[in-house]
Amino acid sequence: MTLRIHDVLGREVATLVNAEQSPGRYRVMFDARNLTSGVYFYRLRAGNFIDTKKLVLVK
Repeated sequence: MTLRIHDVLGREVATLVNAEQSPGRYRVMFDARNLTSGVYFYRLRAGNFIDTKKLVLVK
C-alpha cells in the first residue's frame, strides 16, 4: 500500500505510507510544516485499487 501527497503540478511532496498492510482501518499522521498553504492531492494505492482525492491545506 502507498499513500502519497502531490502538489497541483503532480510533483510528489510526501510519502506517508509505503509498506505491506493487512486489511483493516488505519490512521496516518501527516506533518505538513514544510508545505505552504494550498491545494494538494493524496493518492492511495492498494493492490489494484487506486483513489485520488483533493486536500486543501490552510495554515
